[in-house]
Amino acid sequence: MSLVTAEDLKTELEMFCITCEDDSNLDKMVAQCVCNRMPADQWVLEWVAYSTTKNGLVLSVDSLDQFEHDVLNKRTASKQSFKREERNRPRDIHTINDIIKAEEEEDDLLDCYSTPAKGSQKRALTTPENPHSKRTSALLGSPGVLLSPSCFSPSSTPSQKYSQRGGKGEVVVSFGAVQGTRWAGRKSAGANIQVNVLEGPEDSLHCSYKYMFQRLRDVRNVLTEKIEDLGEELRSHFSIEEFSPVSLPAQDSVCVVGQVCCDCNGRLNAQSVVLEAGPEQGAQQVRLDLSELQEYSLFPGQVVAMEGMNTTGEKLVVSKIYEGIQHPFFTSDVKEETDEAEALNVLVACGPYTPSDSLTFEPLLDLIHVIARDRPDVCILLGPFVDSKHQQVEKSQVTETFDAIFSRCIESIVEGTKAVGCGLVFVPSQRDVHHHYIYPQPPFTHASISKNPRVTLVPDPCTLLIDNVTFGVTSTDILFHMGSEEISSGTGSDRFSRIVKHMLTQRSYYPLHPPAEELNMNYEKFQSFGLMTLTPDVLVIPSEMRYFVKDVIGCVCINPGRLTKGQVGGTYGRLMVKRTSASADKKRVSPCLAAQVVKV
Repeated sequence: MSLVTAEDLKTELEMFCITCEDDSNLDKMVAQCVCNRMPADQWVLEWVAYSTTKNGLVLSVDSLDQFEHDVLNKRTASKQSFKREERNRPRDIHTINDIIKAEEEEDDLLDCYSTPAKGSQKRALTTPENPHSKRTSALLGSPGVLLSPSCFSPSSTPSQKYSQRGGKGEVVVSFGAVQGTRWAGRKSAGANIQVNVLEGPEDSLHCSYKYMFQRLRDVRNVLTEKIEDLGEELRSHFSIEEFSPVSLPAQDSVCVVGQVCCDCNGRLNAQSVVLEAGPEQGAQQVRLDLSELQEYSLFPGQVVAMEGMNTTGEKLVVSKIYEGIQHPFFTSDVKEETDEAEALNVLVACGPYTPSDSLTFEPLLDLIHVIARDRPDVCILLGPFVDSKHQQVEKSQVTETFDAIFSRCIESIVEGTKAVGCGLVFVPSQRDVHHHYIYPQPPFTHASISKNPRVTLVPDPCTLLIDNVTFGVTSTDILFHMGSEEISSGTGSDRFSRIVKHMLTQRSYYPLHPPAEELNMNYEKFQSFGLMTLTPDVLVIPSEMRYFVKDVIGCVCINPGRLTKGQVGGTYGRLMVKRTSASADKKRVSPCLAAQVVKV
């Protein structure tokens, strides 16, 4: 309660047309407020009620003494009587537990402001409901460095729903020749596996950069170059003579190129589709009529060439759509040795690595146990590691900084897999609360593990070269973002394959424009680091959507799901890959031999 002053009392009394200029009376009233812990307005209400019953009692020292005797003292006595009754009231098990809990919280609060006596220790009087197993204790090692539940959360109680989950280790999706496949790494040490960013350290995003300074003109230039580059590829591949301006009236069929847009701020639909051309075609927009198309699949930001009639210059009746062309696949110079090499086991997992109701990171410990059991050659681990959408993170109910929690996570992974010797690839996420919130996202920076030869810190997105097999990786949920905006007709129900095909043919890890509201795009850096320089052999695109493994125009795409889904366990993925030479008819053979999605 704030300190009551004489001016406060005078102001409250004037509301009832009571004046008081005597300093002795004011001092007496202030003393009564302080002694009885009453605010000024409550004291005045009590006085008005009392003086009214006494036929308009006048303020004076004597009347105030009488008021204190008749009202204030009885008020204090009634409080003390209530406390005695409450103390002597019979208790049941629930009220006793409430009292004990309140006293323990009070003791914890006092401990924060006191210095413990030398040698004094508090011993827990209760047995934990979920004691750590010997396996977990041995895996964690020193609690000062590795994962310790009490370091992450004020309540170290593990998630009950996660511990009671069913179907542990169940295979939910299989792809390829999984019969007889031994899901284990090579017999030789995994340290010989080379994991590199395909573009090289000089041409890839390897450090943080300044953002929030891009100009609209620069964004426009990036989008214009995208239309021109993909438009030239379409013209060359489909042998199109030339593109016409989109707003030029013509009585004959014309071919135009541009970017698909929506005519409003809402969601794209068949009636709101417009095509925006680049500067070479007039930089104008034209409304599209898709009624004559038997099938189509469009999304905002897609660069396409369209053939149709535009008699008025205001509407193009589309009769044919020319979609993008994918990049060629990676070709290795090594031919003979690849046929004799062993297959490579790659594990893929995406965060969050702890349930939404706990920060004990039990799923991460279980994943480390899986790595120790299966001994994969390479583990690609995608964020978020410290999820910005976690309940305790959102409410700041953590006992350490976010950077410290992240350090404990990755140090635990590195130490827990030391005996396996597998390569570790850490990919950041937009939901990592401690990292840069921009796309493309620079790699993590961590002094203690960055020099470890087993650890590779990469940006989001990136293209990896692992044992002559290319992996395209992004932790951004492009499946969900594009799935919310894409429209289609007559193309079937496999939306995931359509979205992945759009990514490959648009040659981009994030072809959607404008991006989702939760994504902060830096277009200049995206033009340099967000485009595909080739079609990857394997594309890793984790999402909130249902897990899958699919072969889309020669690229094996895997959504391993997330390691946790709310309060329950999720899934992870594993792949068996091997680079082989081309067949006799020079037909490409996919290096992905088998893949599975498994429940943690």
